[in-house]
Amino acid sequence: MGKIIAIANQKGGVGKTTTAMNLSASLAVLEKSVLLIDADPQANASSGLGVDLNDVECSIYECLVGGADVYDAIYTTDVEGLDIVTSHINLVGAEIEMLKMDNCEKIMKNVVSVVKDDYDYILIDCSPSLGLLTVNSLTAADSVIVPVQCEYFALEGIAKLLNTIKLIKTKLNPALEIEGFLLTMYDARLRLANQIYDEVKRHFRELVFKTVIQRNVKLSESPSHGLPAILYDAKSAGAKNHLALAKEIITKNKRRQ
Repeated sequence: MGKIIAIANQKGGVGKTTTAMNLSASLAVLEKSVLLIDADPQANASSGLGVDLNDVECSIYECLVGGADVYDAIYTTDVEGLDIVTSHINLVGAEIEMLKMDNCEKIMKNVVSVVKDDYDYILIDCSPSLGLLTVNSLTAADSVIVPVQCEYFALEGIAKLLNTIKLIKTKLNPALEIEGFLLTMYDARLRLANQIYDEVKRHFRELVFKTVIQRNVKLSESPSHGLPAILYDAKSAGAKNHLALAKEIITKNKRRQ
């Protein structure tokens, strides 16, 4: 039975989609079978993994709103062992349509439960908001990774997200755990980055991943080539960081079994 991990932060530009793409690819390179669900209307994870969105006939939107078979929405990627359920711009209006449906917070859970046994890991790239799509993703997930960028307003908004996670645990998904806080866009030369690292570590202690994701040009370049960093430049810091993160998650979950 696969582990479902949502990658969530309502703040945009924190490296959420970069994490989703590259962590998925790294887990696949480590011989895990992985499904990435792109639940962000911007569809950046889909295009970043080489999917031509014009060729997509069935996406997560059709699954959530139209009741389409999730198997029709699964596409392969250039990374062996990594499949993706793509997003669609129509997802922007999906929340309004979903509100009219029964058990509207559990639609994603029902979609994901169909394929849960087919993969070792299912990752969900959440939209940058705390709306119904993110609530759906967190209700479907076993755990959540919170990317935190090493910048001045890093901790702003985390309290809101933690509050949402707490509410979902209480009302919709008692088993939801925090997989970890992931520090992204880290530059060891900057005093501020080190201060934020220390602050996050002080706040969340063992919930902070040992791996940090460094600022890296190759990480920014790779999506424009439709490739994760590990295929674009396996020797880059970005590729190595995400591979280390994947190993850390695999080890952590082995201990819990």
